Parts: sequence; C-alpha cells; structure tokens
Amino acid sequence: MSTPRRKRRSKEIITGLIIEAANREFGRQGYTGATTAAIAREADVTEAQLFRLFGSKEALFQAAIFAPLNQHFTEFLADEASGVDRTGSLRTSSHLYISALQDFMAKNARMLGSLVVACAYSDEARQQVSEMEGLRAYFDRNAQMMSRRVGSAPVVDPNLTVRVSFAAVLASTMFKEWLFPQGTSEEDIRHAVAAFVTDGIYIQDEGPA
Repeated sequence: MSTPRRKRRSKEIITGLIIEAANREFGRQGYTGATTAAIAREADVTEAQLFRLFGSKEALFQAAIFAPLNQHFTEFLADEASGVDRTGSLRTSSHLYISALQDFMAKNARMLGSLVVACAYSDEARQQVSEMEGLRAYFDRNAQMMSRRVGSAPVVDPNLTVRVSFAAVLASTMFKEWLFPQGTSEEDIRHAVAAFVTDGIYIQDEGPA
C-alpha cells in the first residue's frame, strides 16, 4: 500500500514552521545547545530546506529571537508612552514603569533567556543586541523623560539610571532561582525589586543623603 503523498507546502508556511520551531528550541536549549537538526525535525523539514531559507544558525536565531523581541520592545515602548502619567510624582511614575517592565520581562522570559545565553558565546549576538532599535529607543525615551523631570544637575546620569534599572529587573527575572532564597514568593520578589529600583530613581529628586 502506497503512502499518501503530503500536500505541497508554500515557502511562507515552511518559513513560519521553522521560525516557530527555532523559537521553541532556542528557548529550551539556548543558542549553543540548540541544533539546526533538532529545529528541522520539529518543523518537519530537512536541514537543507532550513539552510536554503536562512543560510546559517545565526541568521535563524536572528529571525526567531532578535526580530520578534525587538518588535516586542517597540510595542512595549508604544504602550508605555500611551499610558504614562506626566502629572504624577517621580516615585509614582517610577513604580508604574518598573511594574510594567517586570510584566514585560516575565512575558518574554524565554526569548530573553535565549538572548542572554547567545550573548555569552557570540560576539555577533552582543553586537546585534546593541543595535536593537526597540531596546535603544526604549532607553533613549526613558532617559529623556527622566532628564526633563530631574533637571540639569542629576545625581546620576539618566542614561545610566534607566539601564541599571533595566538590568536589575532583568536579573531578578532571569536568575531569580540563583538570587533569592528558596520559597520566596514571586510577589515578594517583584515588590522588593520595584522598591529598590524606585528608590534608586527617586534619589534623583532628593539628592544624596
């Protein structure tokens, strides 16, 4: 008995299947652990098809992780800009900003984890991160907003403040199993990080003790 021939799939469908499989595989295994063979198997394509469409593992990683994450940053930036309250206190607006950033990182933890691992092993990945338009725009806009709020003599350069705040939230999201005692609740971690970062931002208004 002959095996039914599978319906021919378009290039667009195959591309989508590969990107979806790569996103899952990079999320599970990280950049170095993921293999194009495993991605091809999960997408139900051949490695030859994968390489014809993407050329290299690096290009596939860019399509599956960098491009979507950059788009998520752009959308987050737009959402944050539409919801920002410029009339509230710096402490209130900072707390809302940190809470939104925590939600964003929790939602995209898998892709961010893949990005962290890739940057640890790839100079190209580190360069691509520095060139992510969505992330760069996010830093620039928040630094400009903080500069307007704190005036011409900030205690800490706002460009550094927004990046240190981002790093604190990123680390507490990606490495919480390493950093916090076993049994610490997610709510307690979020509250502690938000309070710590908010107080660090708020010192821009108060100045050093």
